[in-house]
Amino acid sequence: MLVMILEKTTAAVRGELARWLIEPRCGVFVGHVSARVRDALWEKCTKDERIGGVVQIWDSNCEQHFRMRITGDTSRILVEEEGLQLIKMPCKNRKS
Repeated sequence: MLVMILEKTTAAVRGELARWLIEPRCGVFVGHVSARVRDALWEKCTKDERIGGVVQIWDSNCEQHFRMRITGDTSRILVEEEGLQLIKMPCKNRKS
């Protein structure tokens, strides 16, 4: 299983991914592809300047049973703690 979430993208890029995956919501793609296709889709999205941010999640034989990678301008940060991948949401400075 592969899940890709694209932020701030164009319809053309979404159309490219729709060749391999289904799009149940705008910018969210789901499907089952080989590792080679998964990596090729990642490369295609990370090299395209029209995409603000990309999150990719796929099945893996690890403790969490999935792996993630994030690049670009997303509202989340990927951190690793003791072998686990976690999502960190940056705090916005509040003025009192």
